[in-house]
This record gives sequence, structure tokens and C-alpha cells, in this order.
Amino acid sequence: MNIKILCVGKIKEKFYRDAIAEYEKRLSRYCKLSIIEVADEKTPDHSSETEELQIKEKEAARLRSHIRDNDYVIALAINGKTYDSVAFAEHLGQLAVSGKSNLVFVIGGSLGLHPSLLEQCDELHSFSAMTFPHQLMRVILLEQLYRSYRIRNHEPYHK
Repeated sequence: MNIKILCVGKIKEKFYRDAIAEYEKRLSRYCKLSIIEVADEKTPDHSSETEELQIKEKEAARLRSHIRDNDYVIALAINGKTYDSVAFAEHLGQLAVSGKSNLVFVIGGSLGLHPSLLEQCDELHSFSAMTFPHQLMRVILLEQLYRSYRIRNHEPYHK
């Protein structure tokens, strides 16, 4: 399976980069993983709703440029469907057997994703009703992808 993670912004903190590198290494035995970062837009202090929508549209255009016709696109969004780890693993397994071999997970920037991009996605997933920094969300997604492969392969993993 090919998994691409599209995200807005770069990871600046070393501890996040280290965690991402560790999960990239662990996942390499299960899938072909790529992480693509697109530039984020500067958000002015006290920006209006219109300005924020324009920022999200610019970021969405950058993300769309990396999505191909045969990609199955899953956006991480607070209002998406929630799964426990076992159900997430089973869902990814079902996608694989149904021919969805190019999965793309999209993580927005600090303002989230533009509504038009969310509408284009095949699915919306939520890992929590809580809001997380988008840098941390990358680590959480990678950990859950790794956990899902361990579950699907009946391999031990801490709970």
C-alpha cells in the first residue's frame, strides 16, 4: 500500500521530527510512506473570517496539487468519523482489499482545511473532538497507522 501524508507547514520542533522519523522507520516494513509538506500562509493577528477563508483556500490549492485521480483521500477533520484503533485497522484493511492502494491523508494548518477541499475528500476522519496542534497530529496519525498494521498482522503492540 502507498500512503501519502499531505500537510500544511513544516515541523520545527526536534522532538516532533524525531518521533516522525521513528514511525517512518517502523512503517517502512509495511507500506511505502511519503510525507509532503506544503507552505503555510501567515495568519495576521485578529484576522477576519474572510481573511482566514482566503488563507485556507491558498493552502488547499497547494495540497490539491499533490492529489492524483487514483488517490483515495482522507482528511483529518474534527467533525469526521471516529474509530477506535481496531476499527481503524479494519477499515484500512477493507480499503486495501477493495483496491484503494493509494491512500492520502490530509492534515490542514493551524486554521484547518478549506470547506471545498473537505468536500472533495473521500472520507473525513477525526481522532478526537479535541483540537491538537497540526504538528502533533502528524505524529498521532503515524502512530495509529503503525498500530493498525501491527493489529492487522496480529503482531503485539502495547495498549
